[in-house]
Amino acid sequence: MEEYRRFLWKLLIGGIVFTFFYSYICIRNAIPDEINLVAGSEQELDLDIPFHVQGEIQVPAVMVSGGREETIQEKVHINLGSSCKVVTGETGNYQMRCSLLGILHLKDVDINVIQEKKLIPVGQPIGIYMKTEGVMVIGTGEVKGMDGMSYEPAYNLVRSGDYIEEINGETVYNKKELVEKVNNAGEEAILTVRRNGEHIKVKVKCIKTSGNEQKMGIWVRDNTQGIGTVTYVDEEGNFGALGHGINDVDTGKLMELEDGKLYTTEIMSVIKGSAGNPGALEGVIYYNSGSERGTISENTECGIFGQVNEQFIEEVQGEALPICLKQEIKKGEAYIRCTVDGYTDNFQVEILEVRLNEGEVNKGIVLKVTDERLLELTGGIVQGMSGSPIIQDGKIVGAVTHVFVQDSAMGYGIFIENMLGQN
Repeated sequence: MEEYRRFLWKLLIGGIVFTFFYSYICIRNAIPDEINLVAGSEQELDLDIPFHVQGEIQVPAVMVSGGREETIQEKVHINLGSSCKVVTGETGNYQMRCSLLGILHLKDVDINVIQEKKLIPVGQPIGIYMKTEGVMVIGTGEVKGMDGMSYEPAYNLVRSGDYIEEINGETVYNKKELVEKVNNAGEEAILTVRRNGEHIKVKVKCIKTSGNEQKMGIWVRDNTQGIGTVTYVDEEGNFGALGHGINDVDTGKLMELEDGKLYTTEIMSVIKGSAGNPGALEGVIYYNSGSERGTISENTECGIFGQVNEQFIEEVQGEALPICLKQEIKKGEAYIRCTVDGYTDNFQVEILEVRLNEGEVNKGIVLKVTDERLLELTGGIVQGMSGSPIIQDGKIVGAVTHVFVQDSAMGYGIFIENMLGQN
């Protein structure tokens, strides 16, 4: 009987300890790692944390002593467990120490006071052409030599996602040049390969497959193209689009950009989405100088970025709107701006969830299309709509990024501040 009591006490204590640590982790994860605030404004901060979490920030303050001004570090305390008003001054970066009940340390949060930003929400489809920095390796395979034997000379020497930059010390800019240099390389060649930011050299045999051809058995790609949606343009002509990066279809890796361009595109048809079958916008991209609308300078996890030209700015309609910071987003009604049947319009959606501390940078918003017009036209969110701006209460919240495979009316969005952090 005594042993049974001891067992129950241990079980009780173990349960208390587990509950404490589980609650600690849940509270810690509910606090975002970073909070942006607009300079020179009064904002309401409501993180919906169901406990008394104290935030302590040291900010510079000016006092007058002995006829002269001195700068001191003043401590400001905020109760993150309830809604509070935050008054900001000039731009700057600070750190907030968060603790439970002001005692148990939880985490340090980066506080960034930023300038107010206004953007024109675009929502128009665009043709994308992107050239890789070097020739991208997709994989390796066998080649049949003049002797009738099969060889795989590059096996285990190059990997999917590598970029071939040189062959025998000569720079390679595209697939065509690579083929020509392999044909003239002799029995073997030294490739300079960029792998995870490092440069390595590998020696690969060249297999003679015909009178004038040699091969290494390497599958490569040097460009990609497709259709996406422009999210915003700012007053300097900088744009952001897609809300997610462009990954290679074979390797799944983010493609490393050398340069890229935007071109006029025309949507010709829509494949409606359904459960298990994401739909798509199908169109024609006009690849000529008169149809060029901008240049791409960055391909990141948060989208593609660059500069649009005057022709594109003239074609964009709508006024500039302020951005909505992630802690200001509310569950409920919002709109996405997109072009699906020849004209750009706002379509109603419902924001179901706001994930302030989401690990994936482009899945912080969960939304559902509720607009009957859009559901009739597309079935919800389809490929090509990535980048459609999300608007709530007259502010740009973010952009649509992904569709739920099993429910085309549902999807994810990225916070607009995440996109701006990349540009």
